[in-house]
Amino acid sequence: MTTTVSFTVATADGPRPVSVAYERTGSGEPLLLLHGIGHHLRAWDPVTRILAAERDVIAVDLPGFGTSPALPGGVPYDLATVGPALGAFCAELGLDRPHVAGNSLGGLLALELGRTEVVRSVTALSPAGFWTEAERRYAFGTLRAMRRSALALPVPLIERLSRSAAGRTALTSTIYARPGRRSPEAVVAETLALREATGFHQTLEAGRDTLFGEDVKGIPVTVAWGTRDRILLRRQGVRAKRVIPDARLVRLPGCGHVPMNDDPALVARVILDTSR
Repeated sequence: MTTTVSFTVATADGPRPVSVAYERTGSGEPLLLLHGIGHHLRAWDPVTRILAAERDVIAVDLPGFGTSPALPGGVPYDLATVGPALGAFCAELGLDRPHVAGNSLGGLLALELGRTEVVRSVTALSPAGFWTEAERRYAFGTLRAMRRSALALPVPLIERLSRSAAGRTALTSTIYARPGRRSPEAVVAETLALREATGFHQTLEAGRDTLFGEDVKGIPVTVAWGTRDRILLRRQGVRAKRVIPDARLVRLPGCGHVPMNDDPALVARVILDTSR
């Protein structure tokens, strides 16, 4: 069941209210899950059950995505704002330095939480922020094209396409290497999440000048990259390793940009190994 919690964050204009939707399941040490741009917490469904056997799993809809409301007007969607907002979210839930796993945008945020010592371990799956300028333009162009397609398709057509493996491939092959594995219901939900994401454009705008250039010290860090990632090319993982020398760099064979769907067992094992 999705729950919403509200808290305040410091901004240039003073404290502002923020609300975040999340789902919580399992028991053990807390593990925070952060999705990518245009996605929602349901992205983690393929691995949640496995993780919940050992962890208190908290999957979050980032502000402006899924069912979480947009940030207040004028508040930027940058690391300097969203990172502390997630820290305030943890404090509101009484999470004392949880483990964190994030994908894409969520991976970048996870590394930022590790850098600022909010969490006790980080698993970053295809994290943003290790691109060249050409790679960033390519990734953002791909994301904008996905958004335009989602907005252009009538909902009945999305539902009809989702019923066949070929249709699910047409809708989601940019992010999944094995789109046929995704359920029709999940494909419809994530396509609608992409078209309804109120924070999409502001997040891309904030990301234009974003590079992750500082080490994450004193905690276990894993950076994992799918070999079939079509949005953030896997050579960016080598750059991440240079920035964070003590990080474990893991290859995810046959996985796309959102690997949780492509190989749930492997992704869950990588996350649990890091958090152990």
